[in-house]
Amino acid sequence: MNGESKHLARAAQAAFERRGDYESLLFEGRWHRSGELFARACAVATGLTQLGIEPGERIAVTMANCPEVGIVYQAIWRAGLVATPATFLLTPEDLRHVLADSGARAVVTTSEFLDKIEQAVSELDPRPCVICTDRSADGVISLAELEAAPPGEIVPRADNDLAALLYTGGTTGQAKGVMLAHEALHYVGGAAHQSSHIDGINRSLGTLPLSHAYGLLITVSGFHSVQRDVAVLLRWFEPETFLSAVQEHRLQQTAVVPSMLQALLAKPLERYDLSTLEQVTSGASPLPPETEREFVRRVPSASIRQGYGLTESAALVSSSPVGRVRAGSVGLPVPGCEVEIRDEHGRALPAGEVGEICMRSPGLMTGYWHSPETTAQAIRDGWLHTGDVGRRDADGYLYIVDRIKDLIIRGGFNVYPRDIEDALVEHPDVAMAGVVGAPSASHGEEVVAFVSLRAGAALEPEQLIDWSRTRIGGYKYPRRVHVVDAIPLTPVGKIDRKALRARLTPS
Repeated sequence: MNGESKHLARAAQAAFERRGDYESLLFEGRWHRSGELFARACAVATGLTQLGIEPGERIAVTMANCPEVGIVYQAIWRAGLVATPATFLLTPEDLRHVLADSGARAVVTTSEFLDKIEQAVSELDPRPCVICTDRSADGVISLAELEAAPPGEIVPRADNDLAALLYTGGTTGQAKGVMLAHEALHYVGGAAHQSSHIDGINRSLGTLPLSHAYGLLITVSGFHSVQRDVAVLLRWFEPETFLSAVQEHRLQQTAVVPSMLQALLAKPLERYDLSTLEQVTSGASPLPPETEREFVRRVPSASIRQGYGLTESAALVSSSPVGRVRAGSVGLPVPGCEVEIRDEHGRALPAGEVGEICMRSPGLMTGYWHSPETTAQAIRDGWLHTGDVGRRDADGYLYIVDRIKDLIIRGGFNVYPRDIEDALVEHPDVAMAGVVGAPSASHGEEVVAFVSLRAGAALEPEQLIDWSRTRIGGYKYPRRVHVVDAIPLTPVGKIDRKALRARLTPS
C-alpha cells in the first residue's frame, strides 16, 4: 500500500478495472454504465490536452449535479491538471475572484450557470476557456467536442503534486485557495471508505453539491471501493424528490447537512416507505440534538452518523464509527488522523476540557495558494489550528462546540451560539435558529437570535424570550429575538452568521 502510486487517475483506472462495467449511476431517469463514464473521462482528458492546457494548470468546475461532474474530475487528473471546484451559489464577483486568483485556464459548467460564468470571465485577461456540458454558444466549447478526442495515456504526476485547489468561504478578495496534493486526496478517500463502509450497503442517494470539497471526497472515496456501488444522483436537493427517490429505488444511505434534515422534518415522512434507509451521514456543521432525535424517531430504520472536516483537511477529520454512534459527537478521528484540544497557549488539554481543535494527518493541505504567511499561521509544527472550538471525551470522541470567531462574550462570560441555537430549536414552533452577538454598551456584546417558524406556527419574539429565560437562563438567553421567513445559509448549508450580523440594528 505504502509503495503504490497515489496518482488519482491511476486510482480511478484501477477501480474501474477491479469492478468492471455495470449500471452504476441513475440520473434523471437514465442509467449510466461505469464503462461509459470511464471512457468519456479518458476522452475528455485528451480533449483538454488538445486545448493546449499544460500539466499543473487549473480547471474550475462550477456545475449542477450531473454525471459529468465525476467525468470532468477524472479527466482533469488524467490530463495532469488541477481541479478547482467552485460552487454554483457563488456570485459572479466571487467566482471571478476564484478564477483570477487560481489562474484557471478553463471553467466547466452546466447550462443553468452559463450566463453567470460569462459575467465572471468577461473582465478577465487572459480569458479562461468556457466549456459547457449541455449547450453550445459563441465562444463556448461543448463537452461533446472534447469527448470526440481519442482516449490517451495518464499524464504522470508525482504524489505530492497539486491535484485540487479549493477556495474557502469568504467575500471577493478574501477567499483563500487551499492546496491539496494527490497523496492527500488519495488518503482521505481511503480513510473515508474505511470508516464508513458496510458490506451490502451499496445503494446511495446523492444530493449534496458535487462541485465542492464534498464532491471530491465522494469521488476519491469511490476509488477505494471493491463492491459495485450504485448511486441515484439528484441535480440538487428538493425534499419531496429526495423522499420519493429513497422509496422508489430502495436506497440505503445518503449524506446531508443539518439544514436538509430540518427541511425533511417539515414534510410528511410517514407517507413514504423509507424503511431501507439505514445510514445517514451529516456534516458541514453540527447537528442540533433535537433534529437528530426527531429524524430517527420518525425514520426508525435510519442511523445518523456525524462527521467533521475542513477544506484544509481535505474535508475529513473524524467520523462516527458504524454501530458505535455517540449522540452529539462527530465521532473518532479517522485512521491516520490525530486530534488534540489545545488552550490559547498551544498546550494540549485533557478529556472534557474545551479548547481549539488541532489536527494533523496525511490529508492536510500543502498550504494556502500564494500565501506562505497565512499558511504559517494555520499550520504550526505540522498541526493545523482549525479555529473550531471542541472537546473530547474519555474515549476520544470529538464534540464541536463552535467557531472561535463566533464566540459571544457577554459581560465577561463566554456564550457559544450553537448552545443557544440547539436550545431554541427544542421549542415546538421553531424550525431553525441562528444566533450572533451584537455590540452592547452595557455588556460588551448582547445575544441576539433569529428564528424561523414551523409551518402554521405563530410566535411573538417576547414569547420566545420568556421561554428562553426559563429554558436557557442566566446570562445566555437571547435578549433580542427576530422572527424571519428563513435563516440564511452559506453555500454548504451552514448558518450564515455574517448575513445575520448584517441585519443587526444598534441596541
